[in-house]
Amino acid sequence: MAPADPADPANPVAPAGPPIRVLLVDDQPLVRAGLRVLMADSPDLLVVGEAGTGTDAVRLARDLRPHVVVMDVRMPGMDGIEATRLVTAGPGAPRVLVLTTFDDDEYVYGALRSGASGFLVKDMALDDILAALRVVAAGDALIAPAVTRRLIEEFAARPEPGTAPAPRRPLTGVTAREREVLTLVGRGLSNGEIAVRLHISAATAKAHVARLLSKLDARDRVQLVVLAYETGLVP
Repeated sequence: MAPADPADPANPVAPAGPPIRVLLVDDQPLVRAGLRVLMADSPDLLVVGEAGTGTDAVRLARDLRPHVVVMDVRMPGMDGIEATRLVTAGPGAPRVLVLTTFDDDEYVYGALRSGASGFLVKDMALDDILAALRVVAAGDALIAPAVTRRLIEEFAARPEPGTAPAPRRPLTGVTAREREVLTLVGRGLSNGEIAVRLHISAATAKAHVARLLSKLDARDRVQLVVLAYETGLVP
């Protein structure tokens, strides 16, 4: 049987090693409590702290060194967008999963620009939430859920507020095969799905994605998706 693909958000297999350290950030205690209960039965997930404000999130992310921060966007004072920017700054920073609802699009565009690695919708199924945490903790980005694909597509088509649309950036230094892989990443396919589409192994697909991340100086898969749109590979 082929090994599980850790970049596939549907993959329920947890990474080996110590538990994934999670910081929960939401101004509603009931939401934090619900997420904590959801993770309590998963030995590979450990909630190391909770915060109700962006300011506290930044401080606890520094003090507790979580692997993943689940970040709400609408909070009093410092919102989740600014907190995400501060939390993800610098080497060794934790990954951030934005906690959103379907009417939070404008906030999510800001989160993408601030370094978020993916999104959780507040009414997602338990298995999807746990899978998202594992995917992001493994160093990938969550792009498979339909809501995330839609948000990234719209984000990539939008200029920064108050600016003119940017010209398409050239794509240089990549092979023809890597262009194919980047196009499929931009369409939201996982490594496993790319492998099937291109008739290659999942390991080869993963290697192509890793080379693209390095060549294009992209932080994670979300940035590759945006690049696919900015370079015109995905209309």
